[in-house]
Amino acid sequence: SNLGLADAIRRQESAGNLAYYGIRHEGAASFAASAYGKLTGRPAACLAIAGPGATNLLTGLWDANVDRSPVLALTGQVQTQFLGRNAFQEIDLKAAFGQVARFAGVSLPDSDHAELMNLACKTALLERGVSHLVFPDEVQNIEVPDASPGGPDGRLASIDVPPVPAALKAAVEAIAAAERPVIIVGHGARYAMADVIGLAEDLGAPVLTTFKGKGLISDTHPLGCGVLGRSGTPVASYFMNESDLLIVLGASFSDHTGIASKKPIVQVDYEATALGSRHPVTVPVLGEIGVTCREVVAALADTAASDRRDDIAHRWDIWRAEKARRRSEYRGTGIDSASVFEALTNAVPDDAIIAVDVGNNTYSFGRYFEAASQAILMSGYLGSIGFAFPAALGAWAATQETDTPFAGRKVVSVSGDGGFGQYLADFTTAVKYGMDITHVLVNNAELGKISKEQRAGNWDVWQTGLHNPDFSEYARLCGAHGSRVDQPEKLAEALAGALAHPGPALVEIIADVDLI
Repeated sequence: SNLGLADAIRRQESAGNLAYYGIRHEGAASFAASAYGKLTGRPAACLAIAGPGATNLLTGLWDANVDRSPVLALTGQVQTQFLGRNAFQEIDLKAAFGQVARFAGVSLPDSDHAELMNLACKTALLERGVSHLVFPDEVQNIEVPDASPGGPDGRLASIDVPPVPAALKAAVEAIAAAERPVIIVGHGARYAMADVIGLAEDLGAPVLTTFKGKGLISDTHPLGCGVLGRSGTPVASYFMNESDLLIVLGASFSDHTGIASKKPIVQVDYEATALGSRHPVTVPVLGEIGVTCREVVAALADTAASDRRDDIAHRWDIWRAEKARRRSEYRGTGIDSASVFEALTNAVPDDAIIAVDVGNNTYSFGRYFEAASQAILMSGYLGSIGFAFPAALGAWAATQETDTPFAGRKVVSVSGDGGFGQYLADFTTAVKYGMDITHVLVNNAELGKISKEQRAGNWDVWQTGLHNPDFSEYARLCGAHGSRVDQPEKLAEALAGALAHPGPALVEIIADVDLI
């Protein structure tokens, strides 16, 4: 039910107007598109047939919806004459996609097809979400020789909206009076970090990130304090607890962020509904984050804030000593997480793009991996297992686009054995296209996060063990590089070999399920 649309895409690819990658599972395709949108801020399209192909897209599209990533979902449909008659592979796509899509359109014989696509792209970009277009079978073959493609000119306005003067004045007064302000940045601040860091340096203020914001400031920056919350560092927690003002930029207050709700808070966001969404804040400021930070810096004169750089360095020394102690706990039953992510910190290029999964491996990544200037992708609010490797496919597609900030960058994905098993077959997709992706697979033969939750809730640990293949051998059978390591001292060599391989590579790390 999408052959006509597929052939149109083929012709456009042949003309050099787009790139197409055939991904085996539609669920992997929608995760790849979601990750591409999170990374670039621009929509990629995922294509599926009617019926089961379309429904397989939904989990990845929900990931895009809740993480505010622009995506186009293009689905076939049965011929219009058969709609409503229980035709083969007919489902009500409007109903199925109604909650996940911010724009939904059906291309009918007399539709303005180009305008529907214009609206779909505009909505995906401005509302940072999913647009869904349905193409009944016979409509895909209609020739429209005089149609002209649209574009953003005259359709998209600047979003660099400044705050209103009263809100700016209140924010400046609160910041000027604070002696120990800290800045907390979330994923929503990712395009404004130069201005955020400028504000932080003006104040000498510690910068903490939510887990979704990991990597937005380097952990080696004198003001960087790592991740806050259950996936985070004691460095970040210390400075939040010691603060007398939280400046929260582009971050939610979900239960995972760990942002203290009872502190005085200046919250800046470009969406009015995000301000005070969980509880009242002291000063809510509606405005684009970069513009607002620049205006705050321009308006600040003397401040009561003290420079915290020395204190930050001291707290990192304490945490790094603790990480070293944890690396010494190796007991011969698999490698501890502190050693895994210390080795990854040392091996991964500073400008790499890293996609992470969910589970204990991801919590350990947030806690132990020290980010430089890598871009980090995750399934934030949906928390969907299996995200990492499909996300790497989408990130790799972005690295193939010349004259972009992502061109030529190394792509790394990290998952547990449970997560990698979700879309195992699409490792062959990476081989097919020669994708330069290194996958780091932390194998503890268990759904370790579920086991941990069962123990914490005083439940019996039940049905969390996994029967796995030798994943390194699987990688080699697919035609990729595969290696396996079960001793900490061999991690560096294994990671270096995989990262140097010119194509898809997998490092299987036999991990200790308890040392996380």
